[in-house]
Amino acid sequence: MQNNFIENTNDEKYFYSLIENIEKIKVGFYSVGLYPASLAYNCAMHGKSNNILLAPRENRDLLGAFSKDVLSDMNNEIIEKIKRMGHYSTGGKRKSFDLEYLLLKCEIVILASNSNHIQDDVKHALELRKTLKRENVVLGCLVGSFCIDNKNKTPFILCNKYPNLAFFTGFHRHGALRNPNDSFTANFCHPDALTALIGARILNQLSPKIQVSPGVHNIECQYIKSIKNISSIFAGFVNNFHSDKPGMLPTINTILLTQCLDQAASVSLQVRKENKLDNKYLSLKELGYGEEIISAKEIINDKFCEKGDYTFSQLNAVKADVLGSMTLPTEGKPTRNFQAGQVLSDMLLQLNRCPKDVSEFLNWCDKYSLSQGGLEGLKSLKFWPDIYKEFKIKNNNCSMINLIYLCFNANSEEKKEIYKVLISSEEITNFCQESVKSESSLELNEKLKGDYIFNDIENLYKKLFLDKEEKDLKKNEYSNQISKKNPSYINVLKIINNYFKN
Repeated sequence: MQNNFIENTNDEKYFYSLIENIEKIKVGFYSVGLYPASLAYNCAMHGKSNNILLAPRENRDLLGAFSKDVLSDMNNEIIEKIKRMGHYSTGGKRKSFDLEYLLLKCEIVILASNSNHIQDDVKHALELRKTLKRENVVLGCLVGSFCIDNKNKTPFILCNKYPNLAFFTGFHRHGALRNPNDSFTANFCHPDALTALIGARILNQLSPKIQVSPGVHNIECQYIKSIKNISSIFAGFVNNFHSDKPGMLPTINTILLTQCLDQAASVSLQVRKENKLDNKYLSLKELGYGEEIISAKEIINDKFCEKGDYTFSQLNAVKADVLGSMTLPTEGKPTRNFQAGQVLSDMLLQLNRCPKDVSEFLNWCDKYSLSQGGLEGLKSLKFWPDIYKEFKIKNNNCSMINLIYLCFNANSEEKKEIYKVLISSEEITNFCQESVKSESSLELNEKLKGDYIFNDIENLYKKLFLDKEEKDLKKNEYSNQISKKNPSYINVLKIINNYFKN
């Protein structure tokens, strides 16, 4: 898939023309949902030039994503500016721009649809771009969930299927984007460093309140966005259910963030073996990264082996997106996935149990006016077991995702233990502390509180000082069976290990 501004580096005339006219270049957003419409509002409010064009889906209203209450609070002058971004007049009638118009007039087109439409939109845009002979137009997306292959029914990361597809990301809560005093950061990611640099420069001029930096890790960033939408549900639950216990919230949010990054590091190590980054003309340091590579290693058979590639973690807007999505804002509403977590909290408070299944939870979301279409985190959660297997994610790097998945999908007896962990600050913080430990650490502690290794002094001494070549401590009848003697968080660890076996 060709998707670069400059395919022929010998075409000096085109290069000069592109850079000289960079301030006039337009960016198009196709499929105007809540986020691109809010972004357009910010640009209309602050931007001096009209460099953004909008094309709603067929038979959709340009501002249809906003509720009547929100529209009534908007500045009429700004609304008119937004309408000019998405319409042209012919025969005295206003008509909406379409994808073809964006491809003809823009050098970047962001396909802003969610997972329901994005696959069809990418295919259509590629075909249309070829027909129009506009293959230097760079296509990007911002979808925040995994997609499903309709033929073999397996989930995938869109940017992994289309490795040269750009990804635009950052923490832009739609309500905050309409705040005239707020500022935001974003990353424009493309595996070709030069395309990333030029693309970020073009997007950076849309609004003085949105600072866009380049990055090359499109696949990793899309994975993070898909997973952080699940994490946001968990954060919304904890922030609501345990709102009177502020001391535990930083622990939960820290683990949710670090596990997002740990998973993406495993994904990065796997996908970059095939889809290598192109830093032919610019190094990562020249692009803005602090280091060329950040690698995690583990010792296997007395040799250091690479475990994860964390180079992407230098993209601060990506991390800000994760943290912002897990935080209750001081004004306005939190993200929709966070709100779904608040609904889950209300369910547990009223029903004194976990949801029977996802369908019951969705019915509750409907009561709270949260439509399923906007809950990308639930879509990603549905595909989690397949993603977990494909990318060989370790349980200590995804324990929080595993927990929220089983909250909906475990059997009724198992859910009783999960419920006990979710409602108790002591249980959930103990779960956080134990579940992030590596397998060898859990074996050392006999997957309990550590009492065993200190009670069996002879075995501990032997392990540490005599039999250094032995890999493990003596196994003391350990099993993954639930026991009433165990604390609930230990039982939940065992439940997770029964379901997830990487």
